[in-house]
Amino acid sequence: MITKVIAQDKISRVEDLLNDNEKVVIVTHVSPDGDAVGSSLGLFHYLNDSGYEVTIIVPNNFPDFLAWLKGSKDILNAEKYPEYAEKLISEADIIFCLDFNTPKRINQLGPWVEASKAKKVLIDHHPHPLDFCDITISHPEISSTSELVFRLICRMGDFDEISKVGAESIYTGMMTDTGGFTYNSNSPEIYYIIGQLLAKGIDKDQIYANVYHDYSADRFRMLGFMLCERMRIFPEYNAALIWLSKEEQTRFNAKKGDTEGFSNLPLSIKDISFSTFMREDNDMIKMSFRSAGDIPTNSFASKYYNGGGHLNASGGEFFGTLDEAIKIYEKALPEFFNNLKQQTDK
Repeated sequence: MITKVIAQDKISRVEDLLNDNEKVVIVTHVSPDGDAVGSSLGLFHYLNDSGYEVTIIVPNNFPDFLAWLKGSKDILNAEKYPEYAEKLISEADIIFCLDFNTPKRINQLGPWVEASKAKKVLIDHHPHPLDFCDITISHPEISSTSELVFRLICRMGDFDEISKVGAESIYTGMMTDTGGFTYNSNSPEIYYIIGQLLAKGIDKDQIYANVYHDYSADRFRMLGFMLCERMRIFPEYNAALIWLSKEEQTRFNAKKGDTEGFSNLPLSIKDISFSTFMREDNDMIKMSFRSAGDIPTNSFASKYYNGGGHLNASGGEFFGTLDEAIKIYEKALPEFFNNLKQQTDK
């Protein structure tokens, strides 16, 4: 058995919504990752199998390494079909908002979702959610939104309604949002849930291979270049910084998702407990922060790079040049770790 994390009144309210409505739209954040796609497809398969009219809408495309998931080909990319996406959102009875805590995280979908007369349900594990939904299921202590979707379905008494493909989606989301269960994954209940998903017939080893063993040779060449030419170690702070410019990504024919997991790599270096990856995008620098132990990456992301997330895994963004972002990082490190030491010494 697992702890009843989600309040019963919220379970009952979701059940009431599902009893009274048929058209469901699921939306998730920009640049959808494994948890965003996994939780959305996990909920999609459950609702679709239960007879609801369901559509998943994403702000832009997701990485190719998630395209094997059943149902992924039917996900609507609002960047390609904005008018149809807006129409579906406006006509929905219920909108499930998965894996984000503020409408700005879904880009152009935000105003459409807020304007829709549909009842809205937030299911998320990021801290400090805004109050824009009728029902908010927010639990930052939970490893992933996919885990919350599993818990919600089970609390509604429908574990038996989770199909094998739904279980594959949920497991994928849990696996990717914990780095293959290497961080934010110390709760024994995570492994109880994994056992329940295995009972559905999923092949966790094949899922791992589908996600992590499907990269191009160019991706490995880019990785080698980055580790050799674009990595700096800051031993006094047990920190490492890696980065890639847009030109360098183009040189290695990088496609969406090719840099997934890069931010975790420096943590494999002896004595490194704080890792940062900077990637130049079209109009900003995207940041990924990872840490070991109790180093709060979310505090660093929030203070210096307009970001946030979890203790050991978070993200941020910077509207400027890559050189400027690196200079801010170099100045931020001593300030951040000196403050952290002072807090620890108190």
